[in-house]
Amino acid sequence: MQTPTIEDIVDADKRIRPHAVETPLLEFGTLNEKLGGRILCKVEALQRTGSFKFRGAYNRVSRVDRQAFPGGVVACSSGNHAQGVAEAARLCEIDAAIVMPSDAPQIKIARTSASGADIVFYDRETEDREAIARDLCQKLDADFIAPFNDPYVIAGQGTVGLELARQAEAAGAKLDAVLAPASGGGLVAGVALAVKDRVPEAEIYSVEPRGFDDLARSLAAGKRVRNESGAKSICDALLMPEPGELTFALNKDRLAGGLVVSDADVRHAVAYAWRDLKLVLEPGGAVALAALLSGALDVEGRTVAIVLSGGNVDAHLFAEIIADNRELASPRHE
Repeated sequence: MQTPTIEDIVDADKRIRPHAVETPLLEFGTLNEKLGGRILCKVEALQRTGSFKFRGAYNRVSRVDRQAFPGGVVACSSGNHAQGVAEAARLCEIDAAIVMPSDAPQIKIARTSASGADIVFYDRETEDREAIARDLCQKLDADFIAPFNDPYVIAGQGTVGLELARQAEAAGAKLDAVLAPASGGGLVAGVALAVKDRVPEAEIYSVEPRGFDDLARSLAAGKRVRNESGAKSICDALLMPEPGELTFALNKDRLAGGLVVSDADVRHAVAYAWRDLKLVLEPGGAVALAALLSGALDVEGRTVAIVLSGGNVDAHLFAEIIADNRELASPRHE
């Protein structure tokens, strides 16, 4: 499998540009004041389909050999990759079948279906989604679109970092660090590749929920390690058991380290983003903000960018988080 380069990210940027949103890099005075640094928020919750996943999905799906794969594409995902692939397939006018866990958020199931994809459900605890996807590919004569361990997917996600670096420079901001969520590691790998090309001295950190911190532990060990079974987290988008082979090869030499947050930290961040920043984030999309608010990384006097990777949060969960965090409201805003 080829290793993506900065040239691949630049090419992906040109390819996805007619369809993807150049999401804003926002700065909030209240957040800067709270943390004592300059915080730049790359809001991928405003991306097409509600997350960064559309970027990599379109870059990969648009390259499918239709003669070799007349049955279209197959993907497996808890929701954001599913939506990205489904929408990319709709735009490219090819069929898509998506393997999704039966406990995926309803909003993600509904939006995947709305883009025209066929959904095949599986039990996250007892069934192997990759095996189901392989069988579907064979049955349908379809191409498999990996969620992260694919050079074109990584290059597509890297356009987040390309935009971020360009926007930070335009704002007169010299990046000291960039934080991005990690599941299989495709987003942070692409971001690291792009940002390091523009700002070599910038530190890149992955952020993961506790119990699914396989990338952080793999970086510390110098080799890929798996999560223990049985862990739970509200961050449904970040629950992969181990880093991808290709993504880890990119991340191990470029990341300064991996940060870990608790579900309580994430709940606080989701509530804070809604109340103080007026942003709607899903739990997995809020982990980088959670890392800063919880003090996992000292940002005082530094310029730090965070990727807010998605906003596809289940309405009931969102309401519960907001209700449970009412006491966290800042008095100066009341």
